[in-house]
Amino acid sequence: MVGGGKSDSAPTAVKIFSAGSAGCMADLVTFPLDTAKVRLQVQGESKALTKGEKPKYRGVFGTIIPIVRNEGPKNLYNGLLAGLHRQMCFSSIRIGLYDTMKQLYANGSENPGLGTRLLAGSTTGAMAVAFAQPTDVVKVRFQAQIHRPEHGSVKRYSSTTNAYKTIARDEGLRGLWKGCLLNITRNAIVNCSELVTYDIIKEQILKSKLMTDNMPCHFTAAFAAGFCTTIVASPVDVVKTRFMNSVPGQYSGAVKCALTMLLQEGPSAFYKGFMPSFLRLGSWNIVMFVSYEQIQRAVMRFQRSWEPWIRTV
Repeated sequence: MVGGGKSDSAPTAVKIFSAGSAGCMADLVTFPLDTAKVRLQVQGESKALTKGEKPKYRGVFGTIIPIVRNEGPKNLYNGLLAGLHRQMCFSSIRIGLYDTMKQLYANGSENPGLGTRLLAGSTTGAMAVAFAQPTDVVKVRFQAQIHRPEHGSVKRYSSTTNAYKTIARDEGLRGLWKGCLLNITRNAIVNCSELVTYDIIKEQILKSKLMTDNMPCHFTAAFAAGFCTTIVASPVDVVKTRFMNSVPGQYSGAVKCALTMLLQEGPSAFYKGFMPSFLRLGSWNIVMFVSYEQIQRAVMRFQRSWEPWIRTV
C-alpha cells in the first residue's frame, strides 16, 4: 500500500490529513521548479515566437535566473497560496483515499491486481480535480504572468482572492473550471503513474527484502514514480497549462489547443519544460511520499500515546 507497512492500520482520516500536509510541504520545496515549468510550457504562444524570435527561456536555470534577475525572487513563488489551497484539496483526496478506494475495488483481496490499482488511482484523481480545479486555474495564471513594473507591465491579478473573484466575474464560474475535463484526464494519468508506480515498486522492494519499510525505500520508490509520471503525463500537462492560461476565445477547446501547438510548434512542443517537470515531479514525489509516510507514523504514535489518557477521562 502507499502508506504500507507500519502505517497500514492508519485510519482514512489520518491518511487524508497526512497527504494534504505532505503535499503542501512538497510544494513549498519545489514551487520555483513548477513556475519554471509553467513559463517554459506557455512559451511559444505569442505570435512573435512563431515568426522566428528566439525563445526567452531555455532550460531550468535559463528560466529561473531571468525570472530572479528581471522580476525578483518573489515571482518564483507567484501563486504559492493557490498552490497550497490546491494541495490541501487535491493531495488529500487523490492520495489519502487511494488505499481506501483500492480496497473497495479489490473486494477485500489482500493482493489487488494492476487493473484494480489503476482504477483506484483514476477514481481518486478524478475526484480530486472536481474539488481542486479552481485552485489549479488560479495557480497557473499566477505562475504564467510576467510582472516588470519598469517596463509598464501590470499584474493580471493583485492577489489570490482577487484572482478567484476576477475569473468568476469576467469568465463566469465556468472560467474557474476551465480545462476541467483535460485536467481530469491529466490527473488520472498522473495519479496512476505516480501512486501505482510507487505502490508496486515499494511492494517489490519489501517483498525481495532489498530494504526495510523506511526512508531509503520510500526515497527510491518515489524517485522512480516521479520519472515514470513525467514521461507519461508531460504532453497532457503542457496542453492543460496552455489552455488554462489562455484568454477567452483563444482556443475553442483543449483539442484545438493541442492541434494549434502541433501545427505551429511541432511534436516537441508537448515536451516543453520536460527537465523542470522531471526535476519538479521527482523532487516533489520524494518530499511528498517521504513526508506522507513519516507524518502518518507520527500521527499514529501521537494517537497511541494519548489513548490511555483519553480512556481515563
